[in-house]
Amino acid sequence: MRLVGSVLREGWEVRKLNEIANIRTGKWNANHSIDNGEFRFYTCAYNYLQCNTKRFSGECLILPGNGVNVGEVFYYNGDFDAYQRTYVLSEIKIIAKYLHFHMTYFWKELGTKKQYGSATNFIKIGNFEDYDVSFPPLQEQEKIVAILDEAFSAIDKAKANAELNLQNAKELFESYLQSVFENRGEGWEENKLNDVCKITSKLIDPKQEEFQNLIHIGAGNIESEKGTLIGLKTAKEENLISGKFLFDETMVLYSKIRPYLMKVVRCNFKGLCSADIYPLVPIKDKITQDFLYHLLLSSHFTEYAMEGSQRAGMPKVNRKHLFEYTFYCPPFQEQKTIVKRLDTLSKQTKALEKIYQEKLRDLDELKKSILQKAFSGELT
Repeated sequence: MRLVGSVLREGWEVRKLNEIANIRTGKWNANHSIDNGEFRFYTCAYNYLQCNTKRFSGECLILPGNGVNVGEVFYYNGDFDAYQRTYVLSEIKIIAKYLHFHMTYFWKELGTKKQYGSATNFIKIGNFEDYDVSFPPLQEQEKIVAILDEAFSAIDKAKANAELNLQNAKELFESYLQSVFENRGEGWEENKLNDVCKITSKLIDPKQEEFQNLIHIGAGNIESEKGTLIGLKTAKEENLISGKFLFDETMVLYSKIRPYLMKVVRCNFKGLCSADIYPLVPIKDKITQDFLYHLLLSSHFTEYAMEGSQRAGMPKVNRKHLFEYTFYCPPFQEQKTIVKRLDTLSKQTKALEKIYQEKLRDLDELKKSILQKAFSGELT
């Protein structure tokens, strides 16, 4: 694999990866224990268990060979073992952390281009052998590693703070939402969900001409916990063939698949939704559309929905269990007041989330920029 965009400076060398490191793969050993062992045992997801064997020692790089982490490079110093299709670079002839930084910058793009398989991506051990590594003399390697370690430590600290602030922003809204349903006020009445909403929609054939230009919403179009929609297309654009529900702007759509994902949305238009979504109609003078929406996003309801999921492989909330949900409902006018506060706080929370998410993206770009300078000879 040739380097992309690298400039070879005077005194630098280029070697194949297999010339500067021993490339091996982990191996499953059915005879050793994975529980409560002395050594770490790494999997392709870079999760680790404890085992009683060690095959690798010292400074090594660990590269997942399949799964979602294909293209990532991890550094570890110590005694450990690894699972099959978890590749390990050991006995590294240059500074191991230098190689880690080098592959962090170059391998992600190059490695993912070499993936095989459709269901689960994986990389073959031979793909590593023609990977070119450019490196300077030892003293300059040490200098580059020291600068990158310091810079990345500061960036990681800033990322941790941004992630904490992002989490705090989310928890602030969730805490207030939860308090609404835990601390009922005067005049709140106990109801089952069946008392305040219903499902009136019938399945229709989306191939009929009258439905072809309607927007279709599937579970994949609803963002978890956010109540926002992405990637919308019409029935015609999706070439829908199976039965769908009609919905309108008065309803709340609740995805019954994997209730822990909390996929709920209130729409301001008419359209079609998947048969795996419940189009709920609020009963007039019982509950507002907005209050029902926030109720279905509450952790109390989500826990209830998860408890009633029927299938372990694909958790799913059936209609009977859904409508048996019991909660205390405030008077109609008070619902509007509560919703106004919730919507205001939700808007503020989303604005904060956007700021912190942009900061995290900027910090990732800063890392890339610093690495690019390191391997083009511009780092000082």
